[in-house]
Amino acid sequence: MRIVKEQLCNVGRYMMDNRLAWGNAGNISAKTVDDRFLITASGTYLGELEQDDLVECRIGGKKTTGGKKPSKEVPMHQAVYEQRSDIKVILHASPFYSTLAACSNLEIPSDWFVESMYYLERIERVGYHHPGSEQLGEAVKEKASKANILLLENHGVLVYDTSIKEARMALQTLEYTCRMLLTSRSSSVEMNSLPEDKVDDFLHHSGYKPRREWDEQ
Repeated sequence: MRIVKEQLCNVGRYMMDNRLAWGNAGNISAKTVDDRFLITASGTYLGELEQDDLVECRIGGKKTTGGKKPSKEVPMHQAVYEQRSDIKVILHASPFYSTLAACSNLEIPSDWFVESMYYLERIERVGYHHPGSEQLGEAVKEKASKANILLLENHGVLVYDTSIKEARMALQTLEYTCRMLLTSRSSSVEMNSLPEDKVDDFLHHSGYKPRREWDEQ
């Protein structure tokens, strides 16, 4: 568990240093065993995380240890872990360009470049519900098996994957792509998308990890 705590502290600092998080907005978690996960405590600053800022919770239950209060977004994290046994890490943040997309009707492309094809394979929107509410947890639960990135409307983004490294890269790719999208629009730059067959071929035969199996839309 000590190693997982250290990794979460490191990714919190990485997110803050790379403008993927700001202030005390956002929360992150990682599964430790099949039925438990660590999540940042309420009100913590991701750029200054210490190991005692991480609270252990049961999937489908409450925190297992004393001390600090877990983030109020526990229902949202639990929803993903309950639906996706393959998921080990969840990053919730509100980086500028990605949150701008979440607060608008922009469609985020996943067919512009290699990283966008791989890390932005499926993006879903979740309608607005108050942060920390059971309603938000239920809405996330409904979409968790359909995507690896959720845009939480008028709130932020939720990125989850099989490791901290993969989740971190997905979050950074999302923000980078949203920045490209907004920059190209404001500069009247016409972007070229790859054809669907090229994207499909890349996802199946690129040599990266096997393509995920998705629920039907």
